[in-house]
Amino acid sequence: MSFRVHTLPTLLGAVRPGCRELLCLLMITVTVGPGASGVCPTACICATDIVSCTNKNLSKMPGNLFRLIKRLDLSYNRIGLLDSEWIPVSFAKLNTLILRHNNITSISMGSFSTTPNLKCLDLSSNKLKTVKNAVFQELKVLEVLLLYNNHISHLDPSAFGGLSQLQKLYLSGNFLTQFPMDLYVGRFKLAELIFLDVSYNRIPSMPMHHINLVPGKQLRGIYLHGNPFVCDCSLYSLLVFWYRRHFSSVMDFKNDYTCRLWSDSRHSRQVLLLQDSFMNCSDSIINGSFRALGFIHEAQVGERLIVHCDSKTGNANTDFIWVGPDNRLLEPDKEMENFHVFHNGSLVIESPRFEDAGVYSCIAMNKQRLLNETVDVTINVSNFTVSRSHAHEAFNTAFTTLAACVASIVLVLLYLYLTPCPCKCKTKRQKNMLHQSNAHSSILSPGPASDASADERKAGAGKRVVFLEPLKDTAAGQNGKVRLFPSEAVIAEGILKSTRGKSDSDSVNSVFSDTPFVAST
Repeated sequence: MSFRVHTLPTLLGAVRPGCRELLCLLMITVTVGPGASGVCPTACICATDIVSCTNKNLSKMPGNLFRLIKRLDLSYNRIGLLDSEWIPVSFAKLNTLILRHNNITSISMGSFSTTPNLKCLDLSSNKLKTVKNAVFQELKVLEVLLLYNNHISHLDPSAFGGLSQLQKLYLSGNFLTQFPMDLYVGRFKLAELIFLDVSYNRIPSMPMHHINLVPGKQLRGIYLHGNPFVCDCSLYSLLVFWYRRHFSSVMDFKNDYTCRLWSDSRHSRQVLLLQDSFMNCSDSIINGSFRALGFIHEAQVGERLIVHCDSKTGNANTDFIWVGPDNRLLEPDKEMENFHVFHNGSLVIESPRFEDAGVYSCIAMNKQRLLNETVDVTINVSNFTVSRSHAHEAFNTAFTTLAACVASIVLVLLYLYLTPCPCKCKTKRQKNMLHQSNAHSSILSPGPASDASADERKAGAGKRVVFLEPLKDTAAGQNGKVRLFPSEAVIAEGILKSTRGKSDSDSVNSVFSDTPFVAST
């Protein structure tokens, strides 16, 4: 405000000189100059640097407001569009702007160019469907942004670009279907964001392969309750990990973390995520997730191990102290056997031993020695050499068993198909066959050899021995006896009187002939 002093012109001698000393004719008028012009609108309530214009059916920014106000409340009105001209004048000292419960459907670039020093912006309970790129880029010192209870289904990766000081972001009660990972990784990440509320959206799953990239100081401020998660052991492991670290986002809303378990393609039911026997998730899956998050470390005997303290206060004004499983303090710049602590909070175990396994606690404190956070890390120590020898022994046993089975199969096949016949067996077999041929010859002769005359024996030297196929007569009374032909005497006589001469060798060869002799009747 500026003050102007006006004096009334007087005629010389019109008043007594004493009046000048008493300032009788002095009149002080106070007016508001153009640099700080403005009054309290009739639709608003003003209190020094606070102006409240709630529930007044306003469709735009009221005019003639004091330029020096610090808090402006325009909630419960009909403001529908925020463009570059909706605030026509600059409010350099305005740090809190409340626009909740309006009809805002869109925000244009430059909408907040006249309010560059806002620290808190409330746009909750409106009708926003998307947040476009860099609409808040003028708000360099903004710390709190409230966008809950809108219709937001999409966030541009650069939507919050330029908000380098943003600490709290409320996105609860919207239609988001993906976790906004761009807030933590990438070009437009918000390094100071320690609170993110995406509860009661439509997020079915979490990016487990990226969530471990979020620093610990930001991880503990993520609120996920009320989302329609699909039941998954990885998600369960993440929430159990948060619960064990006493994250308030899980501790305070334990019963609001549910998931949908499908019994078939049509039927499902809601179950609590944080229950002991959830989906029979094994400890190996849970511990595997903890290893991925960096809070379970596997060390080998004699191999150097480095463990980082992932706390929320990792800056130059923070001191770190580690507490070992035996309650021994591990501090920087302090001589300790086998242990060393750096000023950034990292713990180094030069040569791990079995007795070094256990739970280590990292305590982060500021310079005034005020406790800020405690992080627990589990270290498991194993002997890789022993494990490797056991593995080789198991492999050797299995290989030996397999080789023995293969050798046995090969020997059996050789015995069945490639067994050689000794020469003696072959000679005996030939002799037996020769005796059998002589027996057949004796059967075919008409009478005993002793009764034959000398001429007949002489003629018998040229006789030919043949095999005759016996015919079984099925008539009654035969009783299985062999009968050659009806005129068997005639046939036998014709054979024996064969005039073709043969040598003895031919007679012997004829014994092994397989060609049957067929006689005509």
